[in-house]
Amino acid sequence: MLKTIPLLEYQVFTDDILRIDFTERQLITTINQYSYCIAESDYQFKKALQDSDILLPDGVGIVIAARLLKKQRIKKIAGADIHQYLLESLQEKSGSCMYLGASENTLSKIKKRIHIEYPNINVATFSPPYKPTFSKEDNDQMIAAVNAVKPDVLFVGMTAPKQEKWAANNKQFLETNTICAIGAVFDFYAGTVKRPSQFWIDLKLEWFIRLVKEPKRMWRRYLYYGPFFLYLLLKVFLKGKE
Repeated sequence: MLKTIPLLEYQVFTDDILRIDFTERQLITTINQYSYCIAESDYQFKKALQDSDILLPDGVGIVIAARLLKKQRIKKIAGADIHQYLLESLQEKSGSCMYLGASENTLSKIKKRIHIEYPNINVATFSPPYKPTFSKEDNDQMIAAVNAVKPDVLFVGMTAPKQEKWAANNKQFLETNTICAIGAVFDFYAGTVKRPSQFWIDLKLEWFIRLVKEPKRMWRRYLYYGPFFLYLLLKVFLKGKE
């Protein structure tokens, strides 16, 4: 079992990807300051994160929180990082993966790129309907599509909190070892949305570049939920001092 550290009300696994046993059946999700704030008012989302087998720290705010509250020094692991690591692992063993989520256009671009960069991987895709919630028929169709492939890794990209809740609710029915909810990584890898360069990532300013590039979509996440996360963090910190 991986070493865990208590972070606020969650258990965040160590940031050493090499220690993860990908032969075990598991659900991997990520947490950042935005998802933490959303989970405070969405019980199902909160439970999905807490019940994940592996919860990775995908955000500078989470890294700071771990250091401030628990004196733990951890590194950020973005969804794109675990995605790349898994693809490299699958390439080495000629494994298989499936992408569940996004549009047919995005999935087509992903498939094309993988065939070039990771030719040993057998890749499948499925684009679910765009709905706030899925019907039983939708779920049955999605589960059947995954189980027809039985991929070593299932990547789920339907945006948070929808993807985490769906993966948590259906994990037991899916014939795959690793389920990884990675959201925006689908668009990053397809090239439909460009991720900030490593220069900005190293400076811990990836969030700022995303805000500049997509202000209408990102302003609330960073300019509203950023300060709100600091407020929640301060409350927990002061409570611990009582």
